[in-house]
Amino acid sequence: MSAARGRIAAFLTDAASRFSHIPWRSIGSDALDRAALVLKAACFVHVVNTYIVGIAFVRGPSMLPTINLVGDVVAVERITPRRGTLEVGDVVILISPENPRKTVAKRVLGLQGDAVTFLVDPIHGNATRTVVVPMGHVWVQGDNIYSSRDSRQFGPVPYGLIQGRAFCKVWPPEAVGFIGEKY
Repeated sequence: MSAARGRIAAFLTDAASRFSHIPWRSIGSDALDRAALVLKAACFVHVVNTYIVGIAFVRGPSMLPTINLVGDVVAVERITPRRGTLEVGDVVILISPENPRKTVAKRVLGLQGDAVTFLVDPIHGNATRTVVVPMGHVWVQGDNIYSSRDSRQFGPVPYGLIQGRAFCKVWPPEAVGFIGEKY
């Protein structure tokens, strides 16, 4: 028993002398500095993505031919909607008024105070209706009016639901380019 205790004591003494030469304070300080740098970078990315520019994945038939049916990744700038400087023809990313867990892409066809005339049901007839967009709202429609749920169904959209203005396709590579006016 005493031989085993002696070996354990020798091992612990040897380990203590090895670990005592390691610069623990320097290692801890470097680790904290690196953790702070990673945290600052994450905060910077969050602020840029939330308030300046980010990306969004958009898919579905409502924006054909502007947005691909199976999906495109688009760059979204977030300053224009905050400043209230959207223009007719801009493609916006917004929270769906019908399902707040869903984001959709639509084209702005009318700003506050504009009179907008639209086809009520383009599949079944040519009946039109004219509405005046109220203050603080925009009128949005998909480019593919035959397969789009938009302001024709849920009415004018408040500015508060608009997350940003899509200005550029960034994926897939063959579709990279600026999003322009409707075809």
